[in-house]
Amino acid sequence: MNEKSYDVLQSVDDAFVGPIASGYQKAVPRPARMALRNFIRNLREPVVAVAYLLELKPGKAFETVGRFGINSTIGLAGTIDVARSKPFNLPYRQNGLANVLGYYGVGPGPYLFLPLVGPTTVRDLFGLVVDRLALPLAVGAPFNKAWYAIPINIVDSLDYRNEADEDFQRLRKAADPYSTYRRVYLQSRFDQIEALHGRGPLAKGQTRYGPFARPIGAAADPVSAAEKRVIEKEDEAADAAAGPAPMVETPAAEPTPPAPTAPAPPPPPVFISQPVVQPIP
Repeated sequence: MNEKSYDVLQSVDDAFVGPIASGYQKAVPRPARMALRNFIRNLREPVVAVAYLLELKPGKAFETVGRFGINSTIGLAGTIDVARSKPFNLPYRQNGLANVLGYYGVGPGPYLFLPLVGPTTVRDLFGLVVDRLALPLAVGAPFNKAWYAIPINIVDSLDYRNEADEDFQRLRKAADPYSTYRRVYLQSRFDQIEALHGRGPLAKGQTRYGPFARPIGAAADPVSAAEKRVIEKEDEAADAAAGPAPMVETPAAEPTPPAPTAPAPPPPPVFISQPVVQPIP
């Protein structure tokens, strides 16, 4: 199902999404696109801060709150990322409920490739839905209005598509694009969770915020032991969901007749001596 969905969505991307995203990039000047990106990110900062609190990282939570306050005021409602520059030096960080669940050991679950979502897992999909509903449910209007939510999500999706264009092109040139896409996504998510524990290549801070935390050039590298464990657990879960294999009765094999044996040699002759009585003439 995932492979079929991937093939269909690539066709849709070629015919529809890709050209629209390219047109958006050409029609809207870069400063305006960056302002929209910063505005959307700034709206999601409270969710990021709550996620850090749930991960027992109050320092990063307070930094995120500081970013939100600075950018919402000095940064003109978040359209300018003032907080990342001196003297504040507060970089943008991604976080959410999916990371919180992963931080406490919840596995990713089955891998999914879904329309309008792309690559994800059951854990990540659940976290994404809760993250997106947090602001409309907590604040209400205008975040829960269609006239606001639809344009914002369209702009966010087009910006995401343009930001990831180079990655997508490299993936399509891979020998097996779907498997490579799956492997790179799972490895990126694993690295992000590991970074929350201070381990892995992203422990010092993630500087790349496309769909993948690591360059696609690493897709040709051998599968890491950590990723093998993720894939093996997913395969085991799929096998368990499928249930035991049906028992097939095989007919009993007919007994094989014993091989003919050579006849036993005849016993040696026995000579018996009998006395001879000569008649008397």
